[in-house]
Amino acid sequence: MSENSVHTEVTLRAVEAALGSCVQHISLALGEVTVVVDAAHYLKAAQLLRDDAECRFEQLLDLCAVDYSTYGDGAYDGRRFCVVSHLLSVSLNQRIRLKVFAPDDEMPLVESLTTVWNSANWFEREAFDLFGVIFEGHTDLRRLLTDYGFIGHPFRKDFPVSGHVEMRYDAEQRRVVYQPVSIEPREITPRIIREDNYGGLH
Repeated sequence: MSENSVHTEVTLRAVEAALGSCVQHISLALGEVTVVVDAAHYLKAAQLLRDDAECRFEQLLDLCAVDYSTYGDGAYDGRRFCVVSHLLSVSLNQRIRLKVFAPDDEMPLVESLTTVWNSANWFEREAFDLFGVIFEGHTDLRRLLTDYGFIGHPFRKDFPVSGHVEMRYDAEQRRVVYQPVSIEPREITPRIIREDNYGGLH
């Protein structure tokens, strides 16, 4: 067993011990520890991972949402929306992936981690904007990437490729207006030309 494998195994055991009954599932794959916690214990688990002496995950490096609705070509049977965080312990040189599934597919809601790591702020706003996940306790949960009047959440698997509305500036009204999408969906297949000596290559 390599030194890295031993270190990762130690990380897994430390996380397992710190979180106790908060853990729904924990795994070690491809040299990375992934822990899934119940939504009811999400904030508590984050605080434990930051403060426990054997964990000390001082930094939240990334947070995103995932829509599992078409996972496994429809074979997946579970909650639709998941929030995934990547945590780093600088002092102990270890990383983990923390996952939580929103209990309600119709209104995905989990607690905000902004009180644990300030860096969660814009990550959570992005996940709200693109996936519609609501972060309870976030003090400024506004759209981040789409326009203020945007309808829907564009990274959801059921969001149409062309969207619902399009925006344009109306010179007569002197303002931006929204109207139904006028683009007809179409599939474009590129024409491929094969040449034996293309670009002087043989």
